[in-house]
Amino acid sequence: MISFQCITKPSPFDWLPRKSLGKRTKAPSPIHSLLQYNRKPQLAGETPRVVVITSGKGGVGKTTTTANIGLSIARLGFSAVAIDADVGLRNLDLLLGLENRVNYTVVEVLNGDCRLDQALVRDKRWSNFELLCISKPRSKLPLGFGGKALIWLVEALKNREEGAPDFILIDCPAGIDAGFITAITPANEAVLVTTPDITSLRDADRVTGLLECDGIRDIKMIVNRVRTDMIKGEDMMSVLDVQEMLGLPLLGMIPEDSEVIRSTNRGHPLVLNKPPALSGLAFEQAAWRLVEQDTLKAVMVEEEPKKRGFFSLFGG
Repeated sequence: MISFQCITKPSPFDWLPRKSLGKRTKAPSPIHSLLQYNRKPQLAGETPRVVVITSGKGGVGKTTTTANIGLSIARLGFSAVAIDADVGLRNLDLLLGLENRVNYTVVEVLNGDCRLDQALVRDKRWSNFELLCISKPRSKLPLGFGGKALIWLVEALKNREEGAPDFILIDCPAGIDAGFITAITPANEAVLVTTPDITSLRDADRVTGLLECDGIRDIKMIVNRVRTDMIKGEDMMSVLDVQEMLGLPLLGMIPEDSEVIRSTNRGHPLVLNKPPALSGLAFEQAAWRLVEQDTLKAVMVEEEPKKRGFFSLFGG
């Protein structure tokens, strides 16, 4: 349980509403929250932290999570490089609105046609966020490209003249084939994105076992597309059910939001919307926990039974 305190230090989220802080004349009452927007998060672990964002099943929101988590990390004051490791079907540049600025890819770097800094695309909105694509759409990788080539790429990012980034986020392709094995090879952390349905959970459980076999023990999950109305109607598994089934620490839960489609079509990530969307705030909170290596724990809240009136005896 964390209580908010009045601190004069500027916050990167000054535009967020502060009504929950209460009046300054009275002692602040404890607020059940894991976040404090009146301070900058403390970066935990050795840098750069190489995090692969995966799921196994396609269409659950891996690329959307990578884009919003990466930009949220940049907004918190840390540097990040997002690598789109989906060969031939890259979409991360579209979600970030950078598709017209990708001139070189990792394939050109490996062939000696360009330098690594030429293949990195710096975001104009947040200069401490960069995008790196493995290949161009509808192109094939060289036969020798694999996990060792991606390890070399990560090492090159660590040793570049501008300094190593704080985070290297790898957008993993769907499935568990060679592309998946290549993407997880250089990572030491994993964020597993899943949705509360049985097909996604089966694939997530399978991917968790493969990550652990590869030596990745720091695995956290994000539950995407959560609908509280369906959970109340017992038509969808709750986040608590998902956490109990997979047995993974919970990094965040993202509600179902129609604003996701609008932001995707505009190439404008959710976390940059003003006023912020509910799903965008959830991504920001997940990024905060990722920086501090913190987690959530889902709990079950029992609703109070409705009071029965006099007319209820007659069926009213």
